[in-house]
Amino acid sequence: MRVAIFGNTYKKENLNLLSTLFGVLHRKNASVYVEQAFYNFIIEYLDFKPNVKKLDAEQSFHADLAVSIGGDGTFLKTAAYIGNKGIPIIGINTGRLGFLADIAYDDIVEPFEKILDNEFIIEERTMLQMNCGEHCKLSCQSLALNEIAILKQDTSSMITINAFINNQHLISYQADGLIIATPTGSTAYSMSVGGPLLVPQAKNIILTPIAPHSLTIRPLIITDDCEIRLEVDSRTNSFLASVDGSSEVFNQSTILHIRKADYCIKVVKQKDHNFFNTLRNKLMWGVDKRLQ
Repeated sequence: MRVAIFGNTYKKENLNLLSTLFGVLHRKNASVYVEQAFYNFIIEYLDFKPNVKKLDAEQSFHADLAVSIGGDGTFLKTAAYIGNKGIPIIGINTGRLGFLADIAYDDIVEPFEKILDNEFIIEERTMLQMNCGEHCKLSCQSLALNEIAILKQDTSSMITINAFINNQHLISYQADGLIIATPTGSTAYSMSVGGPLLVPQAKNIILTPIAPHSLTIRPLIITDDCEIRLEVDSRTNSFLASVDGSSEVFNQSTILHIRKADYCIKVVKQKDHNFFNTLRNKLMWGVDKRLQ
């Protein structure tokens, strides 16, 4: 098995688990490749040199499994690296919440051995794609596993976001911004501003306004075969678009088009884990402190 490893490069304490992880991989005769920046990080700070090879994730590569070591941000970056390669991703959570990561930092041996023995399930997760027209070139990434957020920029004044669904006018949001989220992203930014939770397999897209000026405006769920067009009015003549945390400033004359991407991201889950367990364990969903 060929395994590609990705990780963040700012937490030295995360290195403690690598000797255990590499031990499991080598016992299973896996060929291990480490993304270039993370490779340089572990070679510099790890107290032994593992038997791994450097991987330039910007170039074409193949792997049977991708491992993300970090929090949700690292998982999203790994998904961006993987793109349309169809490589399943498993997350080891060394962050805080780590909702996307399925393996806990302090318990990796048995779960990882099972995964390397093909005892796992794969969930296909919808991606969103954003473009800004044929005469506009994006400097940020264009694909999102969690969400695309349209935000005000450098001002306390709200912006107006004119939203169209399949070329039909939906509403003009007067708000601090608008989040367009996948079912995977329903437990991220969208949830924090009052958006609904969706099971990952739902065939939907969520539109969640951020601090809307009108109390009659609420989050909206649409089918994921819809195409969304957004036109923005701003006092600064500009706005910010964030695609899974990768952001870019646009002139307000820019029209954004958002739709479901042509491919999905494959997320590896342990067989005994499911979405509802994760809600209860990581979000404390439905917990009544009075009964504890």
